[in-house]
Amino acid sequence: MVNNSNIKYWLALKLVPRLAVHKKIALVETFGLTALFSYNGKASILTSANGLSVKQLSAFHQPNWQRINKIIQASEACNSVIICFDDTHYSLLLRQIYDPPLVIFLQGNPLLLNSTQLAVVGSRAASSGGRDSAFSLSQQLCRHNIVITSGLALGIDAAAHRGALSETAGTIAVVATGLDQVYPARHKSLAQQIIATGGAIISEFLPGTPARAGHFPKRNRLISGLSIGVLVVEAEFKSGSLITARCALEQNRDVFAIPSSIQNQQAKGCHWLIKQGAKLVEECADIIGEFAFVEQPSLHLTSEKQWLKPIVQGTNKGGNEINQKGLCNDALLASVGFEITPVDKVVSRSELPVEEVLTRLTMLELSGLVTAVPGGYIRTQ
Repeated sequence: MVNNSNIKYWLALKLVPRLAVHKKIALVETFGLTALFSYNGKASILTSANGLSVKQLSAFHQPNWQRINKIIQASEACNSVIICFDDTHYSLLLRQIYDPPLVIFLQGNPLLLNSTQLAVVGSRAASSGGRDSAFSLSQQLCRHNIVITSGLALGIDAAAHRGALSETAGTIAVVATGLDQVYPARHKSLAQQIIATGGAIISEFLPGTPARAGHFPKRNRLISGLSIGVLVVEAEFKSGSLITARCALEQNRDVFAIPSSIQNQQAKGCHWLIKQGAKLVEECADIIGEFAFVEQPSLHLTSEKQWLKPIVQGTNKGGNEINQKGLCNDALLASVGFEITPVDKVVSRSELPVEEVLTRLTMLELSGLVTAVPGGYIRTQ
């Protein structure tokens, strides 16, 4: 975990108004996190180099430390920890998306953030058949030690979480409120069960933040960003689940969809996704076959209540073994330099399809052989 003073600086950066996340991260890369809030006489550097507004400069030079301390206290009061962008527990996959949250509030098991996750989403007004499919497939995926990530909503989300809870791999609920409340309120016991069985509930929203319509699309990008793929079980044509699927595509994640009767209005969105190229899913093997996982011991709570770190191992779509020894000799790894190497340069050097390059770069990063940085990747070994 990062120290408390570091948390304060990340929260101060989060609170800078109307400044895009990628610009905030660029400032940290350029000046250093602490220096951003202690420039004093060097304020002109920030002004001339970055074109910050008066309000933004004020947020850097006079952070509202009283409000920041209250945020930390509120987080502690609802039994959550604060995970910052440079924290070792911060999800490697999430760090790669265009607009990752600088700060995550988490209740439960932080090690799940870097576990192998599949998002399972769908309609709130799901049919009984849709809920059964979400429960069953989530249960089966957990048997392959895949963590199920969803949004704690009614319908498909709740069924997916409950299916995961019937096994030991774990489940993550990404919510659109502060962690001092549960939305919908009827899922309070479900939320408690997720935490009690070794799962996690996360949010990028400050404690005290209520549910608002605009928060759910932001929540959806985190659901897909944490995951290697998104399974849409049942969704209408105009559905928040399709927003999650769109986010997945923008983040270079795989999209899966379950078909249904052509008379089922709840399946129109799934059928549209399949027409657009989403993988049609009838059984768990249709998903597992895309990633060819090698089963590993699942994350669980030991008798000493210490979290076990997951093992990332498997085979990629090209059939190359994904383990530390194999990755060190990977031809793709040779295409990444010890200086910043853009993804298009890696594609050009390796002569591999961009989809395969992105997938394998993720595995290399999970194994600690490369690091994602603004502008591309850097080889670390």
